[in-house]
Amino acid sequence: MTWLTLKPNRRHFNHDIDRMFDNFFSNEAVCHAKHQTFWPAVDIHETDDAVRLTLEAPGAKKEDIKVTVKDRVLSIDGKREVHSENAEGNLLVNEIRAGEFSRKFTLPKTINTEKINADFANGLLTVSLAKIEEVKPKEIEVSVK
Repeated sequence: MTWLTLKPNRRHFNHDIDRMFDNFFSNEAVCHAKHQTFWPAVDIHETDDAVRLTLEAPGAKKEDIKVTVKDRVLSIDGKREVHSENAEGNLLVNEIRAGEFSRKFTLPKTINTEKINADFANGLLTVSLAKIEEVKPKEIEVSVK
């Protein structure tokens, strides 16, 4: 099994905790959330040949997402802007998170950093990380004598 190390962004976590307490102790019924940073959810799947990351980025544009690898760290950076269809009146609730995001994953030595592909469709970014040939499981035939 391949393990990817997630590097949590503490700034986002602390911001979310602060926002939770602000909302809980607020006497206002109106919740205002400006363009903030957010942390998109990610699924990680492994096969014999590769590891696949699928990151949620609905509303983001392909040109606003950047995938890089440096020193065995896979970085996914981007931004999402949400524009209100109805600009008139007071915004009462704003729960759609928008702004910049960044996720980082430390890649194990079993990943071939020269064979990484990224596709973006229907609000999902899929990053395929090929495994190095020699670490793939091999079946050994057992002979009977």
